[in-house]
Amino acid sequence: MTDPAPEPEPKGPFSIPAYRNFWIGRLAAVLGFSSQSAVIAWQIYEIARRDSSIAEAALYVGIMGLAQFISMFCLTLPAGILADRHDRKKIMGYTIVAQALIAAGYLGLSLMDHPPIWGLIALASVLGATRSLIAPATSAIAPMIVPRRLLPNAIASNSMAMQIGSIAGPAIGGGLVAISTVFAYGVSAVLFVIAGVMIITMKANTKPEPQTGSKIAMVREGLVYVWTNKIVLGALSLDLAAVLLGSVTALMPVFAKDILHAGPIGYGALRAAPAIGAVLVAFYLSRYPLRHNAGKWMYGGVAVFGLMTILFGLSTNIFLSVAALAVLGASDMISVYVRGTLVQIVTPDAMRGRVGSVSYLFIGASNELGDFETGLIARLLGPVAAALFGGAGALLATGAWVKLFPTLYKADRLE
Repeated sequence: MTDPAPEPEPKGPFSIPAYRNFWIGRLAAVLGFSSQSAVIAWQIYEIARRDSSIAEAALYVGIMGLAQFISMFCLTLPAGILADRHDRKKIMGYTIVAQALIAAGYLGLSLMDHPPIWGLIALASVLGATRSLIAPATSAIAPMIVPRRLLPNAIASNSMAMQIGSIAGPAIGGGLVAISTVFAYGVSAVLFVIAGVMIITMKANTKPEPQTGSKIAMVREGLVYVWTNKIVLGALSLDLAAVLLGSVTALMPVFAKDILHAGPIGYGALRAAPAIGAVLVAFYLSRYPLRHNAGKWMYGGVAVFGLMTILFGLSTNIFLSVAALAVLGASDMISVYVRGTLVQIVTPDAMRGRVGSVSYLFIGASNELGDFETGLIARLLGPVAAALFGGAGALLATGAWVKLFPTLYKADRLE
């Protein structure tokens, strides 16, 4: 008997059925989440604006971010242990279904004549808990279903799914909220269900190797790894500083409603603009990965991010604001790509869940803390000053990190 012919090498990530399932599921989940997030922020700002000043209403949006950050901060590191001990596919799928139930909860609150603003914020805290659980498992799945040589392409494609969802989601949310918040939350719930089904039915072995040792020891091991690997630490902390200081997401309802006077449709355009720029860059990088000067590209991306934040704060024209946010998203995508590739390539599989949780704590959870910081600065100085403060802070952080992490700045090839 002759041996069966070996299976052909996949030419790209999308030639792998499991990866297609994963990509579609992630796209649907991001669509649901980004659409829902845009509706929540708009609804909270609109309710608060009825009885409060612009600055006070902006603070309520920031408090929503803080509520999510607290739950994410408490659960993200334990979630990394969970992703390194249990089937990552099941963690991701079941968590997405839980997010569908949260969307149904928002739908129920919106059926009330006067939805309680603190009820909306409390549900956002529960949403933050689910996000902390799903992030490490999601980041750890791709290296298990694609060959190592295709990993940079897969990471760029993953980012493209996230950014496509981030483009269409806010646009959908902005359009639907003009009709009905109830309908908007219903659409999000359906998207979450679709995403959960795609992930749960994915045919792939996503169980990590059995781990030994206590949970505390596992957390310590992951933290020590990140701390001692200066390239990983520098990449994570630079993104943390930029997002923490330069986030303007919490300001978008304020600018759309009371500065640019663009209404819900304009709000959807503002929320979608960063992702429009990001998805164009992600598509380009999925076909033409960076070959040289990766560290310099990352620092340059963060610097442009800060400059565009300042331009957004100064703009009083909706078209200029959208353009500034689109360039902001494009520059941010470069840093996301470099950071994501570096972390995935240099991290052993047995630690990817824990390192992914640390990465999410640095980057994902800091978005919400950044929203609170921005809302607080807006309450004290006004929304325009808050945007200018954030952009200047991102520029200062870029210069400081060149000195603090020269190894990252000199990083050349993503290998």
